Amino acid sequence: MKISTKGRYALRMLLDLAINQQDGYIALKDIARRQNISKKYLEQIVPLLNKSGLLRANRGYQGGYMLSRPASQYTVGEILRLTEGTICPISCLESEVNSCGNASKCMTLPMWKGLYDVIKNYLDNITLQDIIDNNASLSGDNYCI
Repeated sequence: MKISTKGRYALRMLLDLAINQQDGYIALKDIARRQNISKKYLEQIVPLLNKSGLLRANRGYQGGYMLSRPASQYTVGEILRLTEGTICPISCLESEVNSCGNASKCMTLPMWKGLYDVIKNYLDNITLQDIIDNNASLSGDNYCI
């Protein structure tokens, strides 16, 4: 499984909004500048995030975007499913019913299911707030005397 640029940039955009939420609605140009991402690329991601209800938008002067709920309620798994379509490592596990003709005799299927469970459990248990908190603890104040 390889996460696309769209997935990585969407995650960075949402993290930027979470970090700067005290500023109210944030313009895309500000996110683009801080994250070193093309504004045009962000403009392609926004409709997907907006349509799914992850963002609130405000048009006009001092318009922009903000998160529609607290950062602690956004999981990385949710964001990547939205942008990537799936986080499943193999296609035969993407739907509830496995339609693969070899599923009943596939020796590797349990291994793929296990990998998928690990991916889901890991990504669905990391929130935007977790990432922010972890980064803050890593880059905390260092005092040298």
